[in-house]
Amino acid sequence: MLQRTRPLTTLLSTSLGLLALLGSGCTTSETAQSNESTASAADPQSLAYEDTESAGSLTAGEGLASDPTQKTMTESAPSGPQLATFGAGCYWCVEAVYDQLEGVTHVRSGFMGGHVPNATYSEICTGTTGHAEVCEVTFDPAVITYEELLDWFWRLHDPTTLNRQGNDVGTQYRSAIFYHSEEQRQQAEASKQAAAAAFADPIVTEITEVATFYTGPEYHQDYYTENKSQGYCRAVIKPKLEKLDLDF
Repeated sequence: MLQRTRPLTTLLSTSLGLLALLGSGCTTSETAQSNESTASAADPQSLAYEDTESAGSLTAGEGLASDPTQKTMTESAPSGPQLATFGAGCYWCVEAVYDQLEGVTHVRSGFMGGHVPNATYSEICTGTTGHAEVCEVTFDPAVITYEELLDWFWRLHDPTTLNRQGNDVGTQYRSAIFYHSEEQRQQAEASKQAAAAAFADPIVTEITEVATFYTGPEYHQDYYTENKSQGYCRAVIKPKLEKLDLDF
């Protein structure tokens, strides 16, 4: 398990080196559907997108499920385990990073911030519902702080590209921080300001109050861990983890 994160002052050396990697970002929904047609029939963890049914009516593992508790924002962070929610392009990549950090106890991939209630997964993938791909991170602040999670956030993606990460283009791939408390909002704003020195272009990351969280399909959870031999994982996620000095 990885120890405490390096301080933000390492951003200048690590973030700029990561930008070259981001050009090969996650596949779009169209590319994913194309890949599905050539994938092995024995590989249930394909890149296929699911269709037809609304999130509210789907059973576990078939689509999205809303979690209304995620709408609540407190004035200050509560004691005990806490939540952080980040959007930084493809959630497979984000999950693979946060899942390795000491003090992070659980990571869920899903969607947040849209204007269409109970949108289907395929609708979200068109970029027309306003949702962002996000990871909900449960962490122990006694082991890893919210500021440290923010440090990793700036390092694991390019926050200067509007509605885009590498080859993924659309509002669903935007850079976003969804704060769960006023304290988190203040910390996110301060961290964003401090991180700006590491990038040649302005940071376009949105900082927004937490909204309803929709859990992604079951086969997208722990995607890298369960599919390390899959082409996308080998070509994109593994090099990203290696660049960040994480296990791959």
